[in-house]
Amino acid sequence: MHDVAFDSELQAARQGDPGALSRLLLRYGPEVRASLSIQAHWRTVIDPDDIMQVTYTEAFLRIGAFTSAHPDAFLGWLRLLAQNNLRDAIRGLEAQKRPNPRRRVQGAGDGYSALVAVLGVTTSTPSRAAAREDIRAAVERALAMLPRDYADAVRLIDLDGLSSKEAGERLGRSAAAAVMLAVRGRERLREVLGSDTRFFSSSP
Repeated sequence: MHDVAFDSELQAARQGDPGALSRLLLRYGPEVRASLSIQAHWRTVIDPDDIMQVTYTEAFLRIGAFTSAHPDAFLGWLRLLAQNNLRDAIRGLEAQKRPNPRRRVQGAGDGYSALVAVLGVTTSTPSRAAAREDIRAAVERALAMLPRDYADAVRLIDLDGLSSKEAGERLGRSAAAAVMLAVRGRERLREVLGSDTRFFSSSP
């Protein structure tokens, strides 16, 4: 049976109506949350609500790229976003057990260059001193274009070298939430930096 109400809400959401998307998330979000399968030993550190909060943020950022007109497809899309967030939270928390190599780089005052390297963004090859300033300025401009939670998580974890637990405390979130925010922040940062070559100047 054709869902006229869904069609109307989805069209409005794609056109930038936050209220319409909020209503869709309110309708389908609980089912997605209930479908999350969190292994027993992670349940004390990963809160489904944290996963859903980041998932909803991603939905707002990416709804324009959702092309299907079927409710089941929307549900599947939202579930995939949530599953990706859960996966990344687990990977990030597991990685905390290993030394963070970026801490040494940050200690040398080159955290911005390290972040760009991690993102895999291609830059020109300017002089070393100019490169550091160009990269720092480019990353700061790009961070300003991200949702605040994403930018803050990237700053704390990738630029300041804090652990996910420390970053979560600063953000007033759990360690798992800090990990998810940083991962999604890096994705958005990569998109922004890679979309415009003007972010990086070419010094001789």
